[in-house]
Amino acid sequence: MDQTTVACPDRIELAARLAKIARDGALLVGPALRAAFRSAMEVDHKVDLHDPVTIHDRATEAALRSYLMKATPDAVIIGEEDGASGETGAKGQVNWFVDPIDGTSNFAVGLAFWCVSIGAVIDGEIIAGAVYDPMSDQMFWADAQGAWCNNQRLAAKSVSDEGRAVLITGYPVARDFRLDGRDIALERFGRLVEAFGTLRRPGSAALTLCHVAAGWTDAAAGFGVNAWDVTAAILILRRAGGVYHPLRLGRVPDDAPDYACPGYHAYGAQVAYPTLEAVCTEIDTQRSPPK
Repeated sequence: MDQTTVACPDRIELAARLAKIARDGALLVGPALRAAFRSAMEVDHKVDLHDPVTIHDRATEAALRSYLMKATPDAVIIGEEDGASGETGAKGQVNWFVDPIDGTSNFAVGLAFWCVSIGAVIDGEIIAGAVYDPMSDQMFWADAQGAWCNNQRLAAKSVSDEGRAVLITGYPVARDFRLDGRDIALERFGRLVEAFGTLRRPGSAALTLCHVAAGWTDAAAGFGVNAWDVTAAILILRRAGGVYHPLRLGRVPDDAPDYACPGYHAYGAQVAYPTLEAVCTEIDTQRSPPK
């Protein structure tokens, strides 16, 4: 089910207001992040060495929480670093999903592929979002009426032939070796390398999906994302006419909203990539328990 449909006039107005709040919040924290980028910084790790965090992740999330709580006092804020600010699920309540730095690994080592992601959900429906790339000063955003990069309307256009298409994916990482088996994971990766014209692994699911929405890359796939990573970007991609397929990977129920699913594959309008779809189906099936 597409959780990004907004129909009534009141929701259209609300979506526009929340999209502006998201954009303003992302712009608010941009200067401090630009100043911190490529400076000396201490890097900690949350779960393992593949999950870094810096003081700037925490400071940025704190600033965004303060801003969003003032702008929408009754909202709940769900952030990567500090979890939820209150109980979620109340009818009509705005739930903000915030990733202060999506692509922390890149940010920490000086690779300019990271972003700030802020998405708004009401009653399980994504209605507004912004993804900001501070280093290029590109603001991707969407509301009920479309998706834009700065003031340019987005249209997700992908080439039809896998052999000429560009795929961005982080698969496989060490976690995928543990879950799927090293040989199986590498064989799947090899099939993707052979099928696509170009395969890249830059990191940052949110920014990658926005690049698909802009038509700068053709397809993307991920198998370890969280709601704060993708909520805003899902709306941006779909409002641009792109396709986002959630993958439950045996970790969430069938009726879970798309933004809560831990995996995805995505591409522009009116294309089909059989190798990508086959690999994603294999991974999803392998990780899902029999019914």
